Amino acid sequence: MKLKFKNDNTETLIHKAQNDDFEALEELIRREEKNIYATLYYMNAKCDEISDLVQEILFKVAKNIKKLKNPKTFRAWLNQITIRQFYDSLRKKQRMPIKITLENDYEDKNKELEIPDSSVTPHECILNDELDLVIKKSIDKLKEPFKMTIVMRELQGLSYDEIAQATNSSIGTVKSRIARARCKLQEYIKPYMC
Repeated sequence: MKLKFKNDNTETLIHKAQNDDFEALEELIRREEKNIYATLYYMNAKCDEISDLVQEILFKVAKNIKKLKNPKTFRAWLNQITIRQFYDSLRKKQRMPIKITLENDYEDKNKELEIPDSSVTPHECILNDELDLVIKKSIDKLKEPFKMTIVMRELQGLSYDEIAQATNSSIGTVKSRIARARCKLQEYIKPYMC
């Protein structure tokens, strides 16, 4: 994190970025990149495509930041861009024929495994990976409006108001979807818990 922006909140960075402070825009993008990545991951984007989608989303944010009228609605605005970009990519894929090559399959088998965090034991790493996979599969089982709202609430920490604005729904609908999604997730995950 640049020390220059250490005490700046998101709204301050947005105001600066809208006034052509490119360093503030860079800091804003740096802060949001992981959230966008996590959202796309839990919305079931293919891992090899997530980086490209994140870059496209961040480009749209940079290009359109001056059009954002109220910095307090930034999260909802960013989520709308993320969701639209995700679904646009799905529509494009449906139109494209699937290509299968033996080279890619061969390369994947020869890749070395990396353990990203040396502070955890291999056993803990495997358990964490399994739990992540169970949670991701459970989220994937949810119907689309429930999946989207639970990702926004639990993974991005958005408020009910922000989710309602991003999904063009009422707050009551958002609360209902989140409650139902949580119940379904508990039902899906229960067999895996000790």
